[in-house]
Amino acid sequence: MKKTKNPTLRERRGPMQQKRRTVPLGMLRRFLAASIFSIVVTSFFFVHVHVSPSPTHHNFSDKIPSFYDPLSWTRELVPPYLFKTPFSVPKLKDSRKESDYEKLWKPPPNHGFIPCTKPTPNYTTPTRSRGYLSVHTNGGLNQMRSGICDMVAIARIINATLVLPELDKKSFWHDTSNFSDIFDDEWFISSLANDIKIIKKLPKELVKATKIVMQFKSWSGMDYYENEIAGLWDSFNIIRASKSDSRLANNNLPPDIQKLRCRACYEALRFSPRIEKMGKTLVDRMRSFGPYIALHLRYEKDMLAFSGCTHELSKVESQELRFIRENTTYWKRKYINPIEERSKGFCPLTPKEVGIFLTALGYPSKTPIYIAAGEIYGGEFHMADLRSRYPLLMSKEKLVSMEELEPFSSHGSQMAALDYIVSVESDVFVHSYPGNMAKAVEGHRRFLGRGRTISPDRKALVRLFDKLENGSMTEGKTLSNKIIDLHRRRLGFIRKRKGPVSGTKGLDRFRSEETFYANPLPGCLCRTESLSVNASRYR
Repeated sequence: MKKTKNPTLRERRGPMQQKRRTVPLGMLRRFLAASIFSIVVTSFFFVHVHVSPSPTHHNFSDKIPSFYDPLSWTRELVPPYLFKTPFSVPKLKDSRKESDYEKLWKPPPNHGFIPCTKPTPNYTTPTRSRGYLSVHTNGGLNQMRSGICDMVAIARIINATLVLPELDKKSFWHDTSNFSDIFDDEWFISSLANDIKIIKKLPKELVKATKIVMQFKSWSGMDYYENEIAGLWDSFNIIRASKSDSRLANNNLPPDIQKLRCRACYEALRFSPRIEKMGKTLVDRMRSFGPYIALHLRYEKDMLAFSGCTHELSKVESQELRFIRENTTYWKRKYINPIEERSKGFCPLTPKEVGIFLTALGYPSKTPIYIAAGEIYGGEFHMADLRSRYPLLMSKEKLVSMEELEPFSSHGSQMAALDYIVSVESDVFVHSYPGNMAKAVEGHRRFLGRGRTISPDRKALVRLFDKLENGSMTEGKTLSNKIIDLHRRRLGFIRKRKGPVSGTKGLDRFRSEETFYANPLPGCLCRTESLSVNASRYR
């Protein structure tokens, strides 16, 4: 008898039972694949939300910068204005309480002061000049700007024809720009025609003529120029000023000379059309986010090397800065104690300290901030703390494309001019150190009656920051109240220009005075009721 093989479990099941087994396995595979995909998508979504500055607008941090790239913090994967969907960053004044607007954004009162640069009735048009004043400017953009305006006034005093000044090409920035690359030369010449004669170049027959090259005495008044300098016309047709910075006194000059300085600075010395156009573009794109702060963050290599300030820097960074200072021949101070400098308030605030400062003043984390500066020393490594508090850190490189910025990017003074425009037009201007640009912007904003200009009390702030570091104080209401109280009178109010510090003598006395271009009152601001109708005309 033939044995029959016992059927297996699979064989005992019918075809319908086998099919039912196959169907659930397929469904299970599809279910597992869908689940894995959902988890990946959900994880990506939460990471995206975490790095975004606000759930209400597009993300500015899609490209996480690496601190190994010193300029990475300035760049974005896609410039903001190229997104197809418009940004919905809330207007801060509209989205916050009116009391917050009053506290954070409202401009200080002008107390009836307005610009008054028109000459007095006794002012006359220029007579035939006695010779030519040739000028070599020195320093960065704003140092050169104030020097040019002083030279306009000096040309008037000594009755000279001014040759368009030569710009400094050998300073730290090594900018090759000429006067017409940065300023509107035609406008400059025509707008000052009733004050002095200006020419673009010396006449050919005088190019090789004998000239006297002089470094005019710093902070000199009328007597020096009317007697010593004007007396040189008897022997020379050309006087060349080898430096232009701080050659004219801040105070005790005739009203018409002071008014001329302001006409030159705030009316005649206009940036070139292409710089003005790009500056307006940057301002418009900042304005799209609502009220904004322009922060002149003076945390650049040249500033830190010159000042000797090394707080929060590594040993390698400190040594690099010391090497630069020791090998820059025209910097006289070589040995600097960074701890003493900082305790005296002589050091620029670090990006981290600026973040603490703005937070204590009450500015919310969504506040748009324009960084008016060159390359920040250490790049993203030193910017990380400030960015963590204020994700909407904007810069030229973020607001416009590389193609738009390319004509300016290799010229430090032209880039500084763009920062100047955005800073003057800002709702709030804050500086981390009162250098030439900070003073120039502060004075221009005072002249125009523009927004708040916050000048940090660095000496007092350092003491508070040190308490935070040693744990004897924490951030919060107490710190905020102290910082707000310290700065109630440091918001750019209209006030009289400060004179010399008591007890100072000689050049130190003049050096301690508040710079004319940081505060043109008295000189170029008048109360509305005191203006004279006759002062609006040239004779």
